[in-house]
Amino acid sequence: MTDSIWHWVLMLIAALGVGVTKSGLTGVSMVHVLIFASIFDARESTGIVLPMLIFGDAAAMVVYGKHANWTYIRKMLGPTLVGIILGAIAMQYLSGDAYRPVLGVIILGLVTMQIVRIRYPLATENIPHALWFAWSMGMLGGAMTMIANGAGPVFAIYFLAVGLPKMELVGTGAWFFLLMNLLKVPFSWGLGLIKPETLMLNAVLCPFILLGLWFGVATVKRIPQKQFDLILLAMTALIAIGFLVL
Repeated sequence: MTDSIWHWVLMLIAALGVGVTKSGLTGVSMVHVLIFASIFDARESTGIVLPMLIFGDAAAMVVYGKHANWTYIRKMLGPTLVGIILGAIAMQYLSGDAYRPVLGVIILGLVTMQIVRIRYPLATENIPHALWFAWSMGMLGGAMTMIANGAGPVFAIYFLAVGLPKMELVGTGAWFFLLMNLLKVPFSWGLGLIKPETLMLNAVLCPFILLGLWFGVATVKRIPQKQFDLILLAMTALIAIGFLVL
């Protein structure tokens, strides 16, 4: 692991970021992804982050779970599992770093699509509810979450596209990400990415996840629906740029 004080400071900031992300501000997810990928090997970092995400998901589910829309959770789990399997296969041959520019381009494309949908709602109103769109987003998100724990922007765009209200979006995301991340555990364990020493590190960082979640929940409650959607879209675009330039 690491003994550097500076690395510990960064990891505590990343843990706060996980909590904020789980409050519904998924654009903050770039913070912990990039911090852990810079301290550890990008591939190894996915196994360190995964248990932290599950802890944050479980805490967010307690806060927001009652608002979940299970129609979209059921619709997305199948294609997401397919994407996770494809991502696990790819991880045996390629590092997560190799995918970052591609992920950045894909996410920017999705942001552009959402902007077009907002600008021309009548011309694009059927796309978010089409079966092919759900499967495309689910498989893409599954592969991205397995390779780089980077599915947050994909599913944020999807939930925005289908028009989920703020609290429903956050509640649906809480349950969905909890189930999705639990599905990843056998694959990460089998790849040797989750180990006793990484779990000990997770135990130290988990209290800071709760602190970040508390701050994020307080913030989300104060943001009106329209501003929430725009902030989420803008933060998602920043993640894409981060994948391209960092």
